[in-house]
Amino acid sequence: MKSVDGATAVITGAASGMGRASALSLARRGARIVIADINADDAEKVAAEIKLAGGYAAAIACDVAADSAFDDLAAFARDTFSRVDIVMNNVGVLTSGRPDHLPVSEWERIIDINLMSVVRSNATFLPLLIDQGHGHIVNTASFAGLYTYSYDRLPYAATKAAIIQISEGLRLYLRSQGIGVSVLCPGPVATNILSTLPPTFGPAVETGYPGPQFEVLDPAVVGEQVADAILSDTFMVYTHPIVRDVLVDRAADWNGFLDKQPATIAEMQAGQQPA
Repeated sequence: MKSVDGATAVITGAASGMGRASALSLARRGARIVIADINADDAEKVAAEIKLAGGYAAAIACDVAADSAFDDLAAFARDTFSRVDIVMNNVGVLTSGRPDHLPVSEWERIIDINLMSVVRSNATFLPLLIDQGHGHIVNTASFAGLYTYSYDRLPYAATKAAIIQISEGLRLYLRSQGIGVSVLCPGPVATNILSTLPPTFGPAVETGYPGPQFEVLDPAVVGEQVADAILSDTFMVYTHPIVRDVLVDRAADWNGFLDKQPATIAEMQAGQQPA
């Protein structure tokens, strides 16, 4: 998209963190924002913040695990702003536990919220975007979907890896139809995702983080990265570009890369917040 001025962006998980930051960044560029979040009060606060700055925004309570969530969201966006041009699927929740202690029900919860929300979004918004012949989709994944640096969040990592694959497939399918696709892969970002973390399943675990070379970013930095990616039609959005060195290291010797991980997890405990 050469401009987002006048475009309507629907953002889930937009009441805080990277979703809020992306909403603010796009609003500053003239986009009209639909703030969708399970926390209705916080969603209203972000919409009010945008309107106070002279922008256009509307808030709606949205549980992305509900079957009708995205149909309702699309109807709200079109009723409010007449169109949908940008869809950002940004909701994500964590879990923690050793692989042999995570119950199937917890796998199902994480998959339903993190992964199936993207599937539900596609079912609603893809026909709309394809029919109008333009638009942009942003899916939020994670470093955890790019490479394995810990064993304590397998459902989260699996869903984020799946989102990367879905996004790549959509990029191939939609690029000739006037629709851009970006996948946001955050490293450590100061968000409130840990507030959704349930008690650890089974014995305590030492949570691994991507690595001490990755500083914790302010969400505002990521919001600007998202807006720039939409305008430049960039597919892969690394919050920390140096992650490419890690990926090259793994690709060069995947076996050796995994062999090094257990020895370095303890060194990664630097108080970083996972994306």
